[in-house]
Amino acid sequence: MKIAVACMGTQVGGHFGHCENFRIYDTADGKICAEESIPNPGHRPGFLPNFLGDMGVEVIIAGGMGGGAVEIFNERRIEVIVGVQGDAREAVEQYLKGQLQSTGSICHEHQHAGECGEH
Repeated sequence: MKIAVACMGTQVGGHFGHCENFRIYDTADGKICAEESIPNPGHRPGFLPNFLGDMGVEVIIAGGMGGGAVEIFNERRIEVIVGVQGDAREAVEQYLKGQLQSTGSICHEHQHAGECGEH
């Protein structure tokens, strides 16, 4: 399974579309097999969910995310986990153990991107 985490460096980013990079984790048998960092290619409506989906991502983890992105991920049957903070690798390890829960926190105010994930 391929899991993407919207990040600021190695920390889970507060807002999916405005993150610095995506950390992509290849997993098998409940363990991380490989990890890479891909720079965010740019925030445009509808682009990033399809970009990650086309890479084979099956789960996306972020601090916050807009409703439009959530809808596209849902249409592509990609699991969305939002409301996450802290180290990206630790978040993926928690997910693999079944210990990471989505808060369902959806960002509605994009001009407040730095605040997403904290409401």
